[in-house]
Amino acid sequence: MDLLHTLIPIALTVSLSALIVAVGMDAELSDLLHLFRHPLSLAKAVLAVNVIVPVAALLVVYLFPLSPAAKAGVLLMGVSPVPPLAPGKELKAGASRATSYGLYTALVLLSVVIVPLTVEVIGRIYGRDVVLPPGSVARNVALTALLPLALGLGIRRLAPAFAARAQPLVSRAAMLLLVVVLIPLLIGVWPGIVGLIGNGTLAAMAAVTAVALVAGHLLGGPGLADRGALAFAAATRHPGIALMIASANTADQQVTAAILTFLLVGLVVAIPYQVWLKRRASRA
Repeated sequence: MDLLHTLIPIALTVSLSALIVAVGMDAELSDLLHLFRHPLSLAKAVLAVNVIVPVAALLVVYLFPLSPAAKAGVLLMGVSPVPPLAPGKELKAGASRATSYGLYTALVLLSVVIVPLTVEVIGRIYGRDVVLPPGSVARNVALTALLPLALGLGIRRLAPAFAARAQPLVSRAAMLLLVVVLIPLLIGVWPGIVGLIGNGTLAAMAAVTAVALVAGHLLGGPGLADRGALAFAAATRHPGIALMIASANTADQQVTAAILTFLLVGLVVAIPYQVWLKRRASRA
């Protein structure tokens, strides 16, 4: 059992890093820098992902009679943006590689500054001392995002034909490993997830995701696929960052359960929007 607890975080890190390697193998450097050449679009993305969603999380926590663990889970996911799964969802929604990968890269880089700042603001609002040194976020981003991205880009540059063939395989293998890792993780915290149901917990988490989808859709554009890309970027939160913050502040297993519950609720709530988006795109 101890070995399993040791292997799960390692396998989770490997799977998420491999997803980003696949992004690098599929992207040009110009794709990754796309949003920095469009400052208005970048500002709208930051507003949707890093401002509106945390504010929605704060309002939901204030309005719903949630347990302390549920409140922590909602707030932690609210301040944790853009997981490696986001680019794939955006591409499936019809977004271009420049939009999807550029959005991901810009938000990941800015998270080094924005995430600690957001955590500090929310901590002050609640009168809590939340420990999150900016260096921890920078190290996390460097090891789990920037280095895998650079590795993928390097492979594409040195061996473009190999990268084109290998990229789908790397992406599928990473997704398979992620599913294999998540199953025992979910089983381990399942009693905690069941214990969270009630007092509007699921409704609160669904509300934050719905606000994120609406905000991203309205602020994205001008094309429908671009709106979908920002909607998914805003609604798909990063459990890895949320768990890192929880671990730094010695949160208990109930908070871990709340974070994973938010992840599951978010995936379910996004399905109707994804279906609607595909139908609209097919009519265009």
